[in-house]
Amino acid sequence: MLIHKLRLQRGWSQEQLAELSGLSVRTIQRLERGHPSSVESLKALGAVFEIDFSKLREDAMEPSITQGVSAEETIALARVRRVKEFYIHVAQYCATIVVLAIANVLLYPRYLWVGWVALGWGCGLVVHGLRAFDRVPFLNGEWERRQVERHLGHKL
Repeated sequence: MLIHKLRLQRGWSQEQLAELSGLSVRTIQRLERGHPSSVESLKALGAVFEIDFSKLREDAMEPSITQGVSAEETIALARVRRVKEFYIHVAQYCATIVVLAIANVLLYPRYLWVGWVALGWGCGLVVHGLRAFDRVPFLNGEWERRQVERHLGHKL
């Protein structure tokens, strides 16, 4: 997780870090997820981040799941990922609906069936957006906490 944190502090993408370090993007992704790494990979990253590779090695050896990241940072990262996934979903929706609309107009101009696809998928997109931005008042983190407290019989 230290690699991910250092990369974000510098505002680099995984591709940029891979290019600067001479590693593949896949290797960067694996290392950020906490998979084991070779000394050569850590040395390359240490040189790019201008820190001793032993610091990166210590982080990789640390048994903690969060690996030096506070609970607030973990929650913030999870929220940012949810929002990012929503924006990717919006882009996929827009691209697909445009392609389907063109196909619909060219192949079946008398019946615009693409509207049904847009409506159905759009409903799912709205739900995804509500969940990504924590606007769903039910089945959220607060609801989960209350349910756990109810089953345990005491407050967390």
